[in-house]
Amino acid sequence: MKSQDKDQYIPTAPQCPENLKETGLNSGMLSEMVLKAIYTKGAMLGMDISKSLCLPFKIIEEALVFLKNEKCIDVSGGDLIGRASYKFNLTELGRRRAQDAMKVCGYVGPAPVSLEDYVDQTYKQAVTNLPVDPQALREAFSHLVITDELFNAVGPAILSGKSIFIYGPPGTGKTSIAQAIGDFMNRKGGDIFVPYAFHFEGNIISIFDPAIHIPHEVQAEAPKDEAEAAIRRLLNTSNHDSRWVRIRRPVIITGGELSLSMLEPRYSPESNYYQGPLHVKANGGIFLIDDFGRQLCSPKELLNRWIVPLESRVDYLNLVSGQKFKVPFEQLTIFSTNLDPKDIVDEAFLRRMRHKVEINAPKRDIYEKIFEMYCKKLSMKPCPEAVDYLFDRYYSKGRSVRASDCRDLLETVASICRFRGSPVVLSRELIAEAAESFIGDFA
Repeated sequence: MKSQDKDQYIPTAPQCPENLKETGLNSGMLSEMVLKAIYTKGAMLGMDISKSLCLPFKIIEEALVFLKNEKCIDVSGGDLIGRASYKFNLTELGRRRAQDAMKVCGYVGPAPVSLEDYVDQTYKQAVTNLPVDPQALREAFSHLVITDELFNAVGPAILSGKSIFIYGPPGTGKTSIAQAIGDFMNRKGGDIFVPYAFHFEGNIISIFDPAIHIPHEVQAEAPKDEAEAAIRRLLNTSNHDSRWVRIRRPVIITGGELSLSMLEPRYSPESNYYQGPLHVKANGGIFLIDDFGRQLCSPKELLNRWIVPLESRVDYLNLVSGQKFKVPFEQLTIFSTNLDPKDIVDEAFLRRMRHKVEINAPKRDIYEKIFEMYCKKLSMKPCPEAVDYLFDRYYSKGRSVRASDCRDLLETVASICRFRGSPVVLSRELIAEAAESFIGDFA
C-alpha cells in the first residue's frame, strides 16, 4: 500500500483488464452476461452495456460481434465512434437464449472477477500488521473513559490483526470498546477494494453489499475538454478495474442472531446465485461477534466451525452442489462476552485467541469520570450527591458497578424531566427516582 498520510493508506488497485483473458471470464460467460443485460434493461447502447458490466468496451465488443454473427442481436444507428454508440436489441433467438441463461443464473450486473483474483487482492490488503498511530487510536477512544492499562492492551491487539477475546461482567463497556476499535479501523485503516462478485466453477458469489460496504468517493481528474469527456463516457475508460469497489475497511457486527448458516454462501433458488457469507464480506476489516455464547447455535458449534480459520487464516465454503472452495479469512475477529469464558470455551479455543482483554467493573474514580462525561453529553450539571446516592444505596450493597448505568440512569432522569415539562436538572432526588425505575429490586 502507498502512504497517503500518517494514518491513511491507498490500496493497490486491481488493474483494468486489457483483453478477455485478463478478465478471468470465458467468451460464453461474457456473451451470456451481455444477453442478460439487454434482456433485463431493453435495447442498450454499446457504451451502456460496457458500463453495466463494468468492463472496457473493447472487451465487450468481442461478445457483441459474436452475438451479432449468431443472430442473437440486431444493431441500429450510431456512428460517433463506432459500435460503442450503436444500439443493440435482442432478436427472438437472442431472447430465448437470454431466458435460458437467466434460468441457469439470474445474476445481472457487473461482471464477476475470478476467485483467484479475489484471493490475491484480499491478501494484498489484509488487516494484519497495519500501522497503528497511538494518537489516532486515542482519538477513536476519546468518547470513552478507559485506563492506560486497557488502552495499552487494545493497541497491540489491533496492530496484530489477529483475533481478540474481550470478556468481563455486563455493563462494563465491552461492546463500546469493540465498536470504537471498529470505528478506528473504518476511519483510519485506509481503504480496500472488494469485487461486486466473483465466480467459481460457473457459480457466482456476490460480495459487495451497500448495507455493509461504504464506498470511497474519489474525485476524478477533470478532462481537458468536452470532446475528451465524451470519449471517456463512451469508452468507459478507467485506470483500475471497475468491477472492484473502493471502500472503507468494513466493520460487521453480529450478536445473538448469528447462526451457522450465516457462515456459508447463501443460495437463492429463484436467482440461482449466492450471497457471500458475513465473515467473507468482512475480509480486510473487522468482524465483531457480540454477546458471544448467546447465539442461535452453541458456542461449541461456532468454535468448531472457526477453529481452523482462526489459526490458518483460510476458510472453506460449501456450495449446494457439495463443492468446496478456499477463501481468505483475513479480518480482525473480535469476540465479546459477559459470560465466564470457562463456561463457553475450552482451552484449545483460548489458545487460538492471540489477545485476551478482560474488562472489569470500573473503580469509583473511573465511574465518576464516566458519569460526568454523560452529564456533559446530556447538558446536565454534574451532581456529586447523585453518585454518592448510587454507591450508598446500590453499589456498596451488592450491585456490580456498571459503566452503562451512567448512561441509562441519566437518560432516565432526562426523560422524567421532559415528561414533567421541567428543566433537565440532575439532583439526588431525581437519580433516586430513576434508579428505582431502572434498577428496582434487581440490584
